[in-house]
Amino acid sequence: MKKVMWVISMFSLIITAVVLQFMPDSVPMHYDIAGKIDRWGSKYENLLFPVIILLMSLFWHLFIAYFERKADRTSVEKECAEALSNAKVMKIVGVSMATMFTVMQGFILYSAYAGAGSNATHAYIDMGKVSCILTGAMLMVLGNFMPKTRKNRIAGVRVSWSMYNDTTWMKSNRFGAVAMIIAGLLTIITAVLAESGIAVIMLIVYLLAATLVTLIYTYKVYKKEVA
Repeated sequence: MKKVMWVISMFSLIITAVVLQFMPDSVPMHYDIAGKIDRWGSKYENLLFPVIILLMSLFWHLFIAYFERKADRTSVEKECAEALSNAKVMKIVGVSMATMFTVMQGFILYSAYAGAGSNATHAYIDMGKVSCILTGAMLMVLGNFMPKTRKNRIAGVRVSWSMYNDTTWMKSNRFGAVAMIIAGLLTIITAVLAESGIAVIMLIVYLLAATLVTLIYTYKVYKKEVA
């Protein structure tokens, strides 16, 4: 999975470098909330996002390596299983994020290429909608794997209440996973039906709501455990 993450991340950089050879020197680089182009810039600015994707992959690679080393160093079977489980989830998170941002980069390149070729005044693609749809899809994917995490301080619902014991961790993350999946689904539906500005705002609202209800549930589970 680590190799897959790096291949996807490198693909983003390679495909960008290839596409840049066919772009004019100046391309649309920024859009206002209505989708109107408000800044043109050098085509080479499009290399920045692939570099960020690579740095994010490095970030997840280090976390994966941390859990794998932890599994190798411990002689306790339970701790080893927990570390390997968390490493697996980190790999899925890394691949999911690399995939989402690589797809997004594809849309960005197409919009820049098409806009520059026709001297457009508005974006060819509504990146607000695209971003919300891809974010919603990623939330749903991650939500499906969130319950598989074992107690740790890097991924999952990581508050003192959920970290109290294995039961509070398991219940909190199962509930949080469902909340995340619902937030992702609502985000996709909103992005399809509403304008991009509203979709972005509602994405934030859905995430805040999912976080709040998860924290409330986590606190109730914790209070039940300590009672």
